Amino acid sequence: MDSERSTGPARVDGKAAGHRLFRYFDFVMAAFVTVLLLSNIIGASKRSVVDLPILGEWYFGAGVLFFPISYVIGDVLTEVYGYARARRCIWAGFGALIFMVVMAEVVVALPPAEGWPFQSDYENLFGQAWRIAGASIIAFWAGEFVNSYVLARMKIWTRGKALWSRTIGSTVVGQGVDSAIFYPLAFLGTMGWTVEQVFWVAVTQWVLKVSWEALLTPVTYLVVGWLKRREGVDVYDTDTDFSPFAKVD
Repeated sequence: MDSERSTGPARVDGKAAGHRLFRYFDFVMAAFVTVLLLSNIIGASKRSVVDLPILGEWYFGAGVLFFPISYVIGDVLTEVYGYARARRCIWAGFGALIFMVVMAEVVVALPPAEGWPFQSDYENLFGQAWRIAGASIIAFWAGEFVNSYVLARMKIWTRGKALWSRTIGSTVVGQGVDSAIFYPLAFLGTMGWTVEQVFWVAVTQWVLKVSWEALLTPVTYLVVGWLKRREGVDVYDTDTDFSPFAKVD
């Protein structure tokens, strides 16, 4: 039996982890950005409804089913690779979202060729109001950084135990910030939205996202455990600069 299996992952401080080469970090980062973009491109375009017992019809954006997965991956990134590495991924996702919005705007605005009948479909699918797109980008940036910060701090407080408390606790705070920023920025004061409606939609979406995270806790445990064993490290952010704008370690 090799030393990695016999001793388990080695405890590493945040700055030391920033200089290590990891086997799977790039794949996790790619998954994070992919889920983020697809949940915004595909899921955000469809408004769905389900008929719930007692509650009746409940409307929601289809993206809410998949967007929380980006928070799960964000938890995995911070737990396994540390805050500094997660920070790189958040900035990568932030840049990708901005590029997605700009590209969609340019493509939709280009004049269609004569006889091409799908311009209205393109506008419906990919045309986004700048207010909503901007709100989504700002909310993602703030929510993800808060999520990563809370998880990293809680890992130190809990001495690496009770992973479930960190993943769920960080999501409660991070998704709370996300919802508290997005819905007022995107809809408050617009036609058809009252202050009460904005408030209740934000609360219900927050509850749904946190519940989704809680349900995925067993999967998070499996992925985190596997990655820590394969990478051979367990990162603690005891010496990390938590500023979102800190220089790359």
